[in-house]
Amino acid sequence: MYNELHSKGLNIVGVSLDKDAAKWKEAIAKDKLTWTHVSNLKFWDEPIAAQYKVEAIPATFILDATGKIVAKDLRGAELKAKVLELLNK
Repeated sequence: MYNELHSKGLNIVGVSLDKDAAKWKEAIAKDKLTWTHVSNLKFWDEPIAAQYKVEAIPATFILDATGKIVAKDLRGAELKAKVLELLNK
């Protein structure tokens, strides 16, 4: 979905709860994930996860252009539909 919709305005920021920088970076490369990735390598003590009250992974948050959370934990067709809805506004 990222490759298809990035040119239309979709951006993704992946927040990792990893503890091992080498393994984290290896997984990004292996899966060919080209969007932005961040981590403080603090596992469940990750400040971004705490800010968004993440209690399980994976967790998905869709933010609008103003940074407001407009949907959470959507998957598959529901996720794509919501992203398309926001990009077409």
